[in-house]
Amino acid sequence: MKKNIPIFRTGDTIEVQVWVSEGSKRRIQLFEGIVISKRNRNFNFSFCVRKISNGDAIERVFHINSYNIGNVVIKKRGDVRKSKLYYLRNRIGKSAKIKELLTKK
Repeated sequence: MKKNIPIFRTGDTIEVQVWVSEGSKRRIQLFEGIVISKRNRNFNFSFCVRKISNGDAIERVFHINSYNIGNVVIKKRGDVRKSKLYYLRNRIGKSAKIKELLTKK
């Protein structure tokens, strides 16, 4: 079980470091996007990250205790009211933006 995972919520912009095997070599590939859903199951939870690359939307589901995940870094906190942001699938451009959560320092 991993212990260095930060606490993030739906709507946050995160960067996931994924181990990718290419032949006999392994390297880290970054996947940065918005968390559109999070499924909590005790210690083992999964989350879905959506990013737009070259005009195409890509969604990946990650299991937090997978050996293919190296690290998770939070880039921005999002201010949302829903736990599942599936409505972002139908939106393009500025309407797919999420307002940033302002925190006190």
